[in-house]
Amino acid sequence: MQRVEARTLHGAHFRYFDFVMVAMVVVLLLSNVIGAEKRSFITLPAIGPWPFGAGILFFPVSYLIDDVLTEVYGYARARRAIWAGFAALAFMALMEWTVVHLPVAPGWTGQEAYERVFGSGWRIIVASMAAFFVGDFLESATMAKLKIWSGGKRLWMRFWGSTVVGEGVDSLIFYPLAFYGMADWPVSALGQVMLSQFILKVSWEVLLTPVTYAVVGWLKHKEGLDVYDVGTNFTPFTTKV
Repeated sequence: MQRVEARTLHGAHFRYFDFVMVAMVVVLLLSNVIGAEKRSFITLPAIGPWPFGAGILFFPVSYLIDDVLTEVYGYARARRAIWAGFAALAFMALMEWTVVHLPVAPGWTGQEAYERVFGSGWRIIVASMAAFFVGDFLESATMAKLKIWSGGKRLWMRFWGSTVVGEGVDSLIFYPLAFYGMADWPVSALGQVMLSQFILKVSWEVLLTPVTYAVVGWLKHKEGLDVYDVGTNFTPFTTKV
């Protein structure tokens, strides 16, 4: 496997990058649909009484895939995937708003349930997009810089460290923006949910570490490269590679 710097890969073609990017966007969109309704909180006896959003079962996988993209293909290509996910979230929000506000066909009795699932308020939409944008970029940049700092060693440390940063910022942005000040969301409940979401998301990604190792190893073997972001411009405000 060849160790290369990301800045030397301009115009390079990768066999599986597009598939991994699509997987990230699909998981991101579907987990947002699953967890869109603000009352879609569940509990599982196995983890105790903490409530958590249904989307948490899958949303952290999008962050995990972002880590895989950064580790295998470098920050610049992960940045393109993040922008693709952000644009997809914006278009999904537009689609949901459009279909919810279209005239209802005579005899249709499911509009209330339809609006409950797809009619997310502007606060939730803005909070979700802002949290994803900031959290994912910070996670990817942390992952890339830790790889340089560690010389490519201790992959588990890079995954866990970047996850704590990314998921922590995601939770700190999303929940206050989406729910602070609402009558049915007292500050104590907001804090409990925010903390439980963060712990569960990080724990879920830690449990998936063996899977992440396997996926990263397979992709690096197939692509034949090990990319390091030496000299990379870490600004999020470009899609250049």
